[in-house]
Order: sequence, then C-alpha cells, then structure tokens
Amino acid sequence: MSALNLDDFAHLIERPDGGVRRAAEERRARLSLPPGALGRLDELGEWLAAAQQEVPVRPVERPRVLLFAGDHGVAELGVSARPAGTTRDLVRAVLDGTSPAAVLARGAEAPLRVVDLAVDCDPQELPGEVTRHRVRRGSGRIDIEDALTAEEAEAAFRTGMTLADEEADAGTDVVVLGDLSVGGTTAASTLIAALCGTDASVVTGRGGAPIDDLAWMRKCAAIRDALRRARPVLGDQLELLAAVGGADLTAMTGFLLQSAVRRTPVILDGVVSAACALVAQRVAFRAPDWWVAGQASGEPAQAKALDRIALNPLLDHGVTAGEGTGALLALPLVQAAAALAAELPVRD
Repeated sequence: MSALNLDDFAHLIERPDGGVRRAAEERRARLSLPPGALGRLDELGEWLAAAQQEVPVRPVERPRVLLFAGDHGVAELGVSARPAGTTRDLVRAVLDGTSPAAVLARGAEAPLRVVDLAVDCDPQELPGEVTRHRVRRGSGRIDIEDALTAEEAEAAFRTGMTLADEEADAGTDVVVLGDLSVGGTTAASTLIAALCGTDASVVTGRGGAPIDDLAWMRKCAAIRDALRRARPVLGDQLELLAAVGGADLTAMTGFLLQSAVRRTPVILDGVVSAACALVAQRVAFRAPDWWVAGQASGEPAQAKALDRIALNPLLDHGVTAGEGTGALLALPLVQAAAALAAELPVRD
C-alpha cells in the first residue's frame, strides 16, 4: 500500500463547473418567476447544475444516506447523556427502522447505510455488512491518549475514500452524511476549537440529548485537556485526527475529500460532520464547494465551523436529534431546487 499523501487532494479537487453555473443563472433569468421568488432554491439549483455539469439540472433521484458509527473513549468521563459504549443501540435502532433518521430516509425513499468504524461491541452483535469496515473497538480517550494509532488513522481514512468511490460508481447523485456515536461531539468540538484557535468553553455544547450543567463542565474540561494534545499536531491533519478525532471522524473526513474528487454533492448534518468538513477544508480549500449544510443543530462548535467554511445552513428548526436527521430534513429542499430548476418553463 502506497503512503497516503493528503496534499494530493488539493490538486485533484476542482470547483463545480463555473461555466455551467453561469449558464444555469442565465436560464433562471428566463423563467417566468421574478428574481428572488424562490429564495435559496435558486442558489441550490445552480449549485447542482454546476456539480452535474448539466443545464437544465437533472432531478435528484438517487440520494443515499451514510451514517458513520463509532464509540469514543472520552464518553467514560460522563460527557454525554448516553452511557459510554452504547453506540450499538443507536445502530440497532437505525437497522430496525425505529430511529428518526430511518423514518425520514424511508419516507424519502433514500437507501440508508450504516458503517461501523469503531463501535464498542462484539462484531457478531451487528450484521456483517455493517461491521466489515471496522478499524478498532472504540476510539481512545482523547484527553489522555490518542484516539487512534497512525496505522488505524490511515486505514479509517482510506475506508472513507473507498466508500466515496463506491457511491460515485453506483450513480449516487447526492449523499446525506451523518454519524452515530457516543462522545462524538466532544471529539468534534476539540477538532473545531483546535483549528479555529478558540478555548474549550467557546465550543462546548449540550449534545444531541442535552446534558446537565455538571456534565457540561466535565465535557468542557475534557475538551480543554484534549486541546493540549491537539495543538502540537495542527500542521498534519491525519495526525490531528489520530490524536483527538476517532475512526468514525477520520473516515468521514476521507469520505468528504474523495467525494469532492468524484464530484459527488454532500449534505452535512451536525457538529460531527461540520468538524470533519473543517479538517477537510484544511487539506483542500476547494472541497467545501461540494457540500451544503443541512441544518443548524444549536451546537456552538458547529456554528463556528460552518462560519469558518462559509456554509450557511439550509434549515434552523431546533432539531438536535443528530444521527443524520437534520441533513435528511434538508434533502427535500435540494430535490425541490433541482425539480424547479429543471421543469419550470422558460421564456423565449
């Protein structure tokens, strides 16, 4: 296996086609609706046309939901409303069709795939197609140790790249990206604080299942300690992910970058996908042009990351469920933008 060189992504990733986007804007100007009548749907339609390199834009008919799953050792400190090591319960709810994301994906007729990178359970407890990409059982406790070894980080990153290639080869026209984790928001907030140069208190949120004040203080302290370990390795994004990320976040970062290489649009979900997007932007500054932010989760770290990436969430409904729910709620907007851009009649 050749060594992984993240610098290659900066050369491989191109922006969505600017010429096609201008053609889409010109077509929009010939619609019977006045400018601005469709709000951000115009912008979305033009973005999709540029990504597809086609005017009028094709309808979004083959969406796919990918949820990256993993436990985080830092959850042992009581930083989450859920007990440490219970990500398998979240995975099981999705597979059983009883989670919010599963319900929404079913309604949107979007196939849903769960990828276990570091769930803390015996592999036999979950289906083989879920566990076949597992890198390790749980990620390390980032306040005192690395989340991953260098070899595990590279394996997780390559897994994300492989999954992006699989989706592109299958003809997926937009990916809805989310995570299933316990302790994942603590790792994500650490990455965002490190890359934005802020203190732990600025990025520490309450999580998807809100935590009380004592748990918030424990979470803030864990992020503060992890930041001390993150700052010396800020110059190497893969080393940073190994130090304070985790297998699931590392794979998501690889997925986002390779999806941009393969020209596959992605809808981001909450703070975890925002953290991975921020790391990926450090690797390749053009990569964010291939993503949209589904919704504002209320997490301060997500808001800081999206501001740094210059992405404005499509929705803000106060949904904190996570697990891909916010990105799935935004999927109909993306589909509507494509349908309107493709089907509304133009003036001669």
